[in-house]
Amino acid sequence: MAIDIIRCEWAGGDPLSQKYHDEIWGVPVHDDRTLFKMLTLEGMQAGLSWGLILRKWDTLCAAFDGFDPAVIIGYGEAKVEELLKNAGIIKNRLKINAVINNARVYFDIVGKYGSFNDFLWNRIGGAPVLNRWTELSQIPTQTAASDQISRDLKKLGMKFVGSTVVYSFMQAVGMVNDHIVSCSFYNHGYE
Repeated sequence: MAIDIIRCEWAGGDPLSQKYHDEIWGVPVHDDRTLFKMLTLEGMQAGLSWGLILRKWDTLCAAFDGFDPAVIIGYGEAKVEELLKNAGIIKNRLKINAVINNARVYFDIVGKYGSFNDFLWNRIGGAPVLNRWTELSQIPTQTAASDQISRDLKKLGMKFVGSTVVYSFMQAVGMVNDHIVSCSFYNHGYE
């Protein structure tokens, strides 16, 4: 007997969106490198569609060395020029330079706060915010928490970390549970 899967409306019929929704979005993440990667991808998405990021996901990860901040901090102008010629990524010099800048700031944060995870999760009390939305229209695009995290990241020197980007990141890494309550994945990672 087949089980009907109910997904959040935004996952739609696109297989990439469904896979992302079912396996990644909203599952709490505590690994520093994965948190950096997801924040970077959200910053890359600014002004674009998330579907574009999903279609370019593998190429972006390969081009940016798995979003390993230890590798990225070594990128120079030659690497930037190489990236700008890569048709499989977001070819925006400001965003590419922001990735390199943010990798440097990442290490400042780790040095000061012990881990990127601690820096981020402590700003919401260390546990996911479990929302109980019944409709997609109820879900905010930013909150007081994302406003504060955005301000904190900007103050430390990060780029492409506006409040809307930060809130999308918080949703992606399970800092907030914004699956609608009827979604089959509402409790995914929160049990």
